[in-house]
Amino acid sequence: MTEKTIKKDEVVTLDRKEMRKVSAERIAEITREFTEGFRFLENFPKSVTFFGSTKTAETDPYYQSARELSRRLVRELGYSVVSGGGPGIMEAADRGAYEAGGDSIGLLIKLPDAQPTNAYIKRSISFYYFFARKVCLAFGAEVYIFFPGGFGTLDEFFEIITLLQTKKITGAPIILFGSEYWGKLKDFLERELLKQGYITPEDLNLFTITDSHDTVLEIVKNTPVKANLPFNGSRS
Repeated sequence: MTEKTIKKDEVVTLDRKEMRKVSAERIAEITREFTEGFRFLENFPKSVTFFGSTKTAETDPYYQSARELSRRLVRELGYSVVSGGGPGIMEAADRGAYEAGGDSIGLLIKLPDAQPTNAYIKRSISFYYFFARKVCLAFGAEVYIFFPGGFGTLDEFFEIITLLQTKKITGAPIILFGSEYWGKLKDFLERELLKQGYITPEDLNLFTITDSHDTVLEIVKNTPVKANLPFNGSRS
C-alpha cells in the first residue's frame, strides 16, 4: 500500500494527483476488507463476540471464567465464539470454544511487529485497518460479552453501546462480566453522565453487569438469532 519508499521520520508531501491515487487505493483496500470480512462472518450465523484485556494471564480468575463460559456457550447453546484472536481474554474465549469442539474465530490485525495470536483459533481473517476489524467484530454477533480490559476494551464497549443507544444496531445485548470492575464504571456513568443529563436512565439498561455464567447463558438463549442473509453491500 506504500507508494513511496521513505526513511523513518521523513515527511513526504504529495501533490494533488498523488493524493487522488493514494485515496483511491485506500478506498479500494477498505472496501475489500469490509466485503471479505462480512462474507467470512456469514459462515457463522450464531455467534457471540468476546472482548477483554490482552494482558489477562492464564492464572487469572477472569481468564478461567472466560474459558469456561465460552466452553458452555458452545456445548449448551451451539454458538460460535468470535474474538480479536490475541492473548489474554481473547485466548481464553477461543480456547474454551476450541476445547468444546466449536468454532473459535479470530479477527486479526496486521501490525508492524506482527500481532501475537493464540493457538486456539480454528478460523481467522486479517485486517490492515483497525476500524474495519472493529466493525466486523460487532457485525452479526447476537451478544457482546465484555471482560475487564484497558483502553481498547473500553473503546469497543463505548462504540457498541453508542450504536445501541442511537439504534444503529438493535436487539444485541451487552454483557459486562465482573461486577467489581464494571460496577465502578456504572457508578461513574450514574454519578457524572446521568446526573448532568448527558444520558438518560434508559441508557443504563443497555448493558447487564453479572458474575454468573448461568445469567449469561440465559440472556444468550433468549436473544433471537439474526437472519443469515447473504452480504450484498446494501444497508440493513
